[in-house]
Amino acid sequence: MATPSIASETHHEAVLANPVQAKSKSFLQLPLHQITLKFEDVVYKARLEPKGFCCGATSSSKEKTILNGLTGMVCPGELLAMLGPTGSGKTTLLTALGGRHTGKLSGKITYNGQPFSGSIRRRTGFVAQQDTLYPHLTVTETLLFTALLRLPNSMANDEKVEHVERVITELGLTRCRNSMIGGPLVRGISGGEKKRVSIGQELLINPSLLLLDEPTSGLDSTTAQQILTTIKQLANWGRTVITTIHQPSSRLYHMFDKLILLSEGCPIYYGPASTALEYFSSIGFSTSITINPADLLLDLANGIGADYNQSIEQGDKTEQERKRVRDDLISAYDKNISTRLKAELCSSDVNNTTYTQHASTRSNAKPEQWCTSWWHQFNVLLLRGLRERRHATFNKLRIIQVISVAFLGGLLWWQTPTSHIADRTGMIFFFSVFWGFYPLHNAVFTFPTDRAMLIKERSSGMYRLSSYFLARIVGDLPLELSLPTAFTFIFYWMGGLKPNPVTFILFLLVVLFNVLVSQGLGLAFGAILMDPRSATTLASVTTMVFLMAGGYYIQHIPPFIMWLKYLSYNYYCYRLLLGVQYNEDAYYECSNGTYCRVADFPAIKAVGLNHLWIDVSAMAVMLVGYRFVAYLALCKVR
Repeated sequence: MATPSIASETHHEAVLANPVQAKSKSFLQLPLHQITLKFEDVVYKARLEPKGFCCGATSSSKEKTILNGLTGMVCPGELLAMLGPTGSGKTTLLTALGGRHTGKLSGKITYNGQPFSGSIRRRTGFVAQQDTLYPHLTVTETLLFTALLRLPNSMANDEKVEHVERVITELGLTRCRNSMIGGPLVRGISGGEKKRVSIGQELLINPSLLLLDEPTSGLDSTTAQQILTTIKQLANWGRTVITTIHQPSSRLYHMFDKLILLSEGCPIYYGPASTALEYFSSIGFSTSITINPADLLLDLANGIGADYNQSIEQGDKTEQERKRVRDDLISAYDKNISTRLKAELCSSDVNNTTYTQHASTRSNAKPEQWCTSWWHQFNVLLLRGLRERRHATFNKLRIIQVISVAFLGGLLWWQTPTSHIADRTGMIFFFSVFWGFYPLHNAVFTFPTDRAMLIKERSSGMYRLSSYFLARIVGDLPLELSLPTAFTFIFYWMGGLKPNPVTFILFLLVVLFNVLVSQGLGLAFGAILMDPRSATTLASVTTMVFLMAGGYYIQHIPPFIMWLKYLSYNYYCYRLLLGVQYNEDAYYECSNGTYCRVADFPAIKAVGLNHLWIDVSAMAVMLVGYRFVAYLALCKVR
């Protein structure tokens, strides 16, 4: 099947207006490549960096154990809930099970007896706690672009659109399908609807394994029940579902099939959720009042025993008492659950040996790295970027800012006579400076703003980094090139520069060349630091250094620091713009009736006019080099 081009992608805009009606039978109920997930003795340690250095202090850092010997198994059709107080390690374990942890992780995690692989990742849906969505896309657009990126090329575009329609219908998003997602400054859909959209993005690939981090966080009880009912239904259709949850209501608790209770990274219960209270009662931790089971379990995980040690009042419990309760619970877990659980996992390994080998043979038969081609990913990402930034690309404030500076500069340098060569060189240097710092300071925000989305989508294997990188750069070109073009049209003719069409076109091309170079440096700063504030500070310092070394303010730089001007793209742009306006044989009226060579004017003589190809080559190296550095920095983003 041919990869769709940008022109073919516009077909989907018509589809958004006339959606395909969902069929009665959901594709979510179709047969799955079922996954049995096992994890044994999972341990994760995080390195704690020292707060500071003093005289005699050592630089060695300590390690903190976040997960300590967690074991369990989740089969297709089961819903496992991870319960525990804040900081107990729920999200860390979920991230490790999703193959997304790159830290110091030990233990054994298998999927149908096999380690995590690209094929498993493409069958895994991961819903993070924070809904990372583009605010200016509608619900339908968000799901449609996800489908185009995550579903294979073997599927027709109409089938992908049909999948989107079914997900919208089954998740109850029909009412808000054409509403913007929204964000801090953009009004959009509700929190519950955003969570459904996040879940819908993962359901588009019909995942065999679904992992959700706090899917009910920040939602009211009714919305939380609706979300969990949907998740439970997905498990009933044959998926392996694991979710973390902080404090579920009793209605939510009884939907869980299995439960793992964590206390400071250690397991204190694993088994059916329906027998959890019975287990704790059997080891001496019971309550005489009717209570939400989750509340009792969270109290135990915090070291607060219900009717345990009645002589100590609830308000007087010390940290030592809490620690003693936790130690007793961990000891009871090791004695009553751990040994039996490991024996069950070993028994299931023996029974599933034949199936595991068969699954391994199938996975090795067709090693497919990406389900869509590079060109398809580029087209979809480019179209999505243009639609997402359609409200910000030609921002009124930016347009007014650039146009007002152009008119103000044109009035200040209004029809500058050729004899006023000092003013003309100042005007030309202003062109190189303004279109050196303006794109630079705008570009530093590009990748830090996209960081959360990039991590989320790259972790899901949605696209290659190179396709995202080029689509992002190409998608920004309309704004990056249109404003300096309008600026030059206004300022050039008002300022009275050489009234020659060819000269004007060359002048404009040099300005645009400078824009692209400075934008590349801003992209590199943003990608390396990934912090807008730090990147902006570095960009400001760099701008000032390049400004001073640009060849206009200081014409005789001391030899020991002369190398600095060769790093400044302002220097090369300034020389190119002078070379476009003047040549070696040009003259100007230096006094009444006396004409002097332009090349002998001190400010121009200091930089020269005959270095055209050197300047072009230097800026071309910067154009490619800065973007290459930015790409390498993005490769390290995890």
